[in-house]
Amino acid sequence: MIERYSRPEMLKIWSPETKFRIWYEIEAHACDAQALLGVIPKENAKAVWKANNIKFDVKRIDAIEAVTKHDVIAFLTHLAELIGNDDARFVHQGMTSSDVLDTTFNLQLVKATDILLADIDALLSSLKKQAYKHKNTVRIGRSHGIHAEPTTMGLTFARFFAEMKRNKQRLEVARQEISTGAISGAVGTFANIHPSVEEYVCKQLGLEAEPISTQIIPRDRHAAYFCALGIVASSIENLALEIRHMQRTEVLEAEEFFSKGQKGSSAMPHKRNPVLSENLTGLARLVRMAVVPALENVAQWHERDISHSSVERNIGPDTTVTLDFALHRLTQLIDNLVVYPDQMLKNMNKFNGLIMSQRVLLALTQAGLSREESYRIVQKNALKVWTDGKDFKTELLNDPDVKKALSKEEIEDKFDITYHTKHVDYIFARVFKESK
Repeated sequence: MIERYSRPEMLKIWSPETKFRIWYEIEAHACDAQALLGVIPKENAKAVWKANNIKFDVKRIDAIEAVTKHDVIAFLTHLAELIGNDDARFVHQGMTSSDVLDTTFNLQLVKATDILLADIDALLSSLKKQAYKHKNTVRIGRSHGIHAEPTTMGLTFARFFAEMKRNKQRLEVARQEISTGAISGAVGTFANIHPSVEEYVCKQLGLEAEPISTQIIPRDRHAAYFCALGIVASSIENLALEIRHMQRTEVLEAEEFFSKGQKGSSAMPHKRNPVLSENLTGLARLVRMAVVPALENVAQWHERDISHSSVERNIGPDTTVTLDFALHRLTQLIDNLVVYPDQMLKNMNKFNGLIMSQRVLLALTQAGLSREESYRIVQKNALKVWTDGKDFKTELLNDPDVKKALSKEEIEDKFDITYHTKHVDYIFARVFKESK
């Protein structure tokens, strides 16, 4: 996590100040619940809230931890300094450190996911806008990087819209998966704290009580969460890669907006590089880097160990901060993408009608020829276009085998571009859930 690829709102969630504030609220709510049960005096529970308007001293907590070698104890010591040892004596009663750490981590992930969901909403809006703008902007579809058949730029944007919409659903499921808390004490048996305390604290924080925890919340939840983030990152790369391809000099069907004063190369003044989409490809790798460690965190010794702790202290902030930045950058890229429809038509016609080969193949089979014979005839004429630069339609019109099966009008009809776009409205209706 570096400042270059960070945005303030997401960074704030992972700041020490935010973390200690959540720790404090968990402890204070737990005291309230204990007081309701009559386990601790109500006066002591009320006194804990005296620190509610006090800013915790991060440097002081760090200094205490340097001695205690324990972060939660360092925080509790500092809290006692703020509200007094007598009022603090019932804080953390019956609890273990993981009750605080795990519940806080999950709450931070929930808050981070809310930002990510808003990011995806903004991206979806941008993709939909471009999809409709270029709904009928014809371009060549490619398979294996080779010209295939016509499609539209609008369908390209619609495809990515549908993918990102699925990602939003994945994130919503991941948010639900991670929205649990645990205040169950050592090894999760509630031996020294009543289960109602957990219910009370989780309700105050907007979480669900973990049905069964050990000394930690089960890490399969977190594995599912980070896998979802990894899929979102892969979709970002999928879109970025398409843009990088379109901006290649030999293609140049679209390119990233090049602002006034921007420079593409320190050596070659003519360069206009797809730096944003290349950057997004790299950021996607960083997010996916968290997936395997998150999966490996699922396995824990007995009721707990801390092999997961160092991993999560890194991947929690790093992945959410990076993904937030990447989604925002991608939205800006799509908003400002420069599209070249004329170049798309030029590329599509580069091989003199060759992309209509399947229509001719199907027409010959419909006229009574076997598929094998039809394929042989079409491929024979197609090779002349590949090797000699011939015009595909002209070759077909002069081929005796084709002329036996199809009239001149029937051959020419197979080169009507609108044939390939006749179902665009139908596809849009399915993607955007609108009436046909």
